[in-house]
Amino acid sequence: MIVHFVGAGPGDTELLTLRAARLLSACRICIYAGSLVSPGVLALIPVEAERHDSARMSHEEIVAVYRKARDREIDVVRLHSGDPSIYGATREQMNALDALGISYDVCPGVSAFQAAAASLCTELTAPEISQTIVLTRTAGRTPLPEEQELARIARTHATLCIFLSVAKIREVAETLAGHYGEDCPAAVVHRASWPEERIIRGTLADIAVKTEAEDIGSTAMIVVGRALSRNVPASKLYDPAFSHGFREAKKS
Repeated sequence: MIVHFVGAGPGDTELLTLRAARLLSACRICIYAGSLVSPGVLALIPVEAERHDSARMSHEEIVAVYRKARDREIDVVRLHSGDPSIYGATREQMNALDALGISYDVCPGVSAFQAAAASLCTELTAPEISQTIVLTRTAGRTPLPEEQELARIARTHATLCIFLSVAKIREVAETLAGHYGEDCPAAVVHRASWPEERIIRGTLADIAVKTEAEDIGSTAMIVVGRALSRNVPASKLYDPAFSHGFREAKKS
């Protein structure tokens, strides 16, 4: 018996990995991440499979499902939104499985930050502007280490992909404007890749007003950084004067 931690991706069933789709279509027991997993992905689970909505369960209740599945010798798919490695709360589950002697593996998924970038049709990195992407969130019931607070991270001027924080969009924009400038591009992508996806584009000066006007208070990714602009230096990768291991520089 094994538990498969599976990334459900951002929502669109075509953004599932082939392995994820195979595991889902063959599963007999699935614990899934409530409303964070799209109906289209859940539709891949066989109708006769046993389903558990983890949004209504405690950690102990989830572990109890694993224990009973072990006793019945039935594999379990633990379906997490996006990619299980990011804000997935998988660590404590894996610790419990270790204690129970139950094997597990991980099937990665497309993260919401990647789906948001795709919806925005943008690169998150830009030559001479930002070569670093930071995945972060604001403090809530889960506190942040002091050195990882948004105001400190903002000093890097990296591209920021901010999870679980759209309810604090005004605070986020005000904090970042002091480091990036009020004219810095910013975007909010609500339910990236879902049929009801909404995209809000702006700057740190107006993104909060625009987001609040759309009444978006959850399930959205905030993306901030100068890399979102199209007016950035071109990459040298395809410059004819730029050589690398597979191409010699052309002489002018």
